[in-house]
Amino acid sequence: MSGTVYVPADAAALALGADAVAEAISREARRRGMDVCIVRNGSRGLFWIEPLVEVATSSGRIAYGPVAAADVPALFAAGLLDGCEHPLRLGRIDELPYLARQRRIVMNRVGIVDPGALDDYLAHGGGRGLDRARRLQPADIVAAVIDSGLRGRGGAAFPAGIKWQTVLAAPAGQKYIVCNADEGDSGTYSDRMLMEGDPFGLIEGMAIAGLAVGATKGYIYVRSEYPHASARLAATVAVAADWLRDQAVDFTIEVRKGAGSYVCGEETAMLESIEGRRGLVRAKPPLPAIAGLFGQPTVINNVVTLASVPAILAEGAAGCRDHGVGRSRGTLPFQLAGNIKYGGLVEVPFGHSLRELLHDFGGGSRTGRPLRAVQVGGPLGAYLSEAEFDTPLDYEAFAAIGASLGHGGIVAFDDSVDMARQARYALAFCAAESCGKCTPCRIGAVRGVELMDQLRAGDGSRIELLRSLCDTMTHGSLCAMGAMTPNPVLSALDHFPEDFA
Repeated sequence: MSGTVYVPADAAALALGADAVAEAISREARRRGMDVCIVRNGSRGLFWIEPLVEVATSSGRIAYGPVAAADVPALFAAGLLDGCEHPLRLGRIDELPYLARQRRIVMNRVGIVDPGALDDYLAHGGGRGLDRARRLQPADIVAAVIDSGLRGRGGAAFPAGIKWQTVLAAPAGQKYIVCNADEGDSGTYSDRMLMEGDPFGLIEGMAIAGLAVGATKGYIYVRSEYPHASARLAATVAVAADWLRDQAVDFTIEVRKGAGSYVCGEETAMLESIEGRRGLVRAKPPLPAIAGLFGQPTVINNVVTLASVPAILAEGAAGCRDHGVGRSRGTLPFQLAGNIKYGGLVEVPFGHSLRELLHDFGGGSRTGRPLRAVQVGGPLGAYLSEAEFDTPLDYEAFAAIGASLGHGGIVAFDDSVDMARQARYALAFCAAESCGKCTPCRIGAVRGVELMDQLRAGDGSRIELLRSLCDTMTHGSLCAMGAMTPNPVLSALDHFPEDFA
């Protein structure tokens, strides 16, 4: 008897014992004389049931989870390869409500394909965007991205096509495409899931960007805390080199590993790091699109942004533009973390409410207590109270309430949280991670921690001084790190004043 079994090699699944499960399946199959092909796919993003094992059957892929190595003999005895009934059986994976309610476009192959197999990628729609881009003029590729309404998914939400247009128009003998994969925000992991689960999609997006602006060299800057993603990318780049050459695409990619600095997620500090220097923020202008890596015009986008491009070229701009609301077009992979019952990845069009994600997908808090606060957009994002949970997930709607969607990371807290303590953490984080180049960020965060300690000790007179300090940091810092550090502090003061009494 033979069959195909899928066991994720995603870092989250590995942390929960996926390697041991894969080995147990291999061992049990040998013991029973069965010919089982084990595919190490990416994670579907349903982390509460990892390791999630899937079996290919005539009626679709049947899921079981969470599976431990000790469960494997009983699964085989029950008829695993036939999609047998078992207490761990979840049914057809694509019919699980958590997945069925999503609209996966950028993550559509993650968890489905073998991330190391180019043939599998091409069989699931990969390569069609690059094939169309090769037949277009650079300006037409840029026009398609502009028409799609795609905005940068890394935080600033700047229109990707406008950035590409600037680089296309800049005269230079050498241009670069840089993928910012320094995903350091708390509660974020969509970049990692893409790099580990569908790396060819990222490569294709970068190659299309190269054709669009006339760049022949690309860099992927991966945070050092992502060893599995780095290894996967290194192997993928080697395979993709031959593929791109066969497609007559003159584009090479190099993977660079970060040095553990949060501020290198800021684009100019990242460029400094790639060039071999300390990750200090550069003053602007000039913009990187004019004088970026090694002083040349450079497109800088994050993983999700670049991985969104192949579908735009393959399906047309309307495929992205027709989803979402207002100026927020397409979908975004939101990431649920913190005190949440069903933590995981949810890709939906812009316009859904925060409450829908927290309750319809996330199931409320893991503790069963009421959710009191949510931080959206990483450690520099605002804390939102229950009164803001009905806000549409839309860049402009969030900006209107003093918040930011950022990279789509959502960290939930129940009603036991101390928001004054959380605000202090935000300031302490900035003090530790500041590159130190500008005074408002370097000194302001340290003084902010001191003021927070005085506040928490009962000196309420420090609130106005803290607000004044936040104003200085917002308007005087060189980059977004210092300018955004006050967001969690001010939002905590505004929405949860009782915690500062």
